[in-house]
Amino acid sequence: MLDFDFWLALGKIVWVNILLSGDNALVIAMVCRALPESRRKWGLVLGAAPAAGLLIVFTAIAVELLAVPYLRLAGGLLLLWVAGDLLRDEKDEVVERQPAEYSLWRAAWTIILADTVMSLDNVVAVAGAANGRIGLMAIGLSISVPLVIFGAGILLLILERLPILVVAGAGLLGWIAGGLVAGDRALAPRIAADFPALDTALPIAFAVMAVGLGYLLAWLDRRRAAAG
Repeated sequence: MLDFDFWLALGKIVWVNILLSGDNALVIAMVCRALPESRRKWGLVLGAAPAAGLLIVFTAIAVELLAVPYLRLAGGLLLLWVAGDLLRDEKDEVVERQPAEYSLWRAAWTIILADTVMSLDNVVAVAGAANGRIGLMAIGLSISVPLVIFGAGILLLILERLPILVVAGAGLLGWIAGGLVAGDRALAPRIAADFPALDTALPIAFAVMAVGLGYLLAWLDRRRAAAG
């Protein structure tokens, strides 16, 4: 505990994870906004804490994990769906004038799923800061999780005051999804060699698709409700 290198490495892990977790805090805030107000604190905890545990596991096998072909492609498509689904609930709220409420467990599952996908890009930086010391990494991530939850709580208050930012948030998640797809191990070499413009075009296209998907899902929900 008196080793300077220990505290330096611990500080690196906490700082790196906080810097890279802005998108995670955003999705936590967007999901918890769809919960009843009395359950939002539980949503923050039940979603973020297990996601941090999964990040520890992923970081321990970071090199092998990121070498799996098409893993980022699958993660990007999954995150695109999550973004559209979150925006669908927001559009339902605008149209129906009723709060679109997730169940607590659905909210927790959505947070875990989205944070796990978005953590694919975090694991290399965290693993490098930990320098292979799994125990140190676990301590560092445990310290940074409450700070990420606090940031998500601040974002939640902002989204409550400016609901239009939910649309921007869905677009940002789509942008991240496009970046995951462009960086996939199986696709990146071909993109770099034959289609370098896709490095920029894919995130933009996925951002547009995320917003469009949210509106489409909301429209389909309204049609089903009208038919029923």
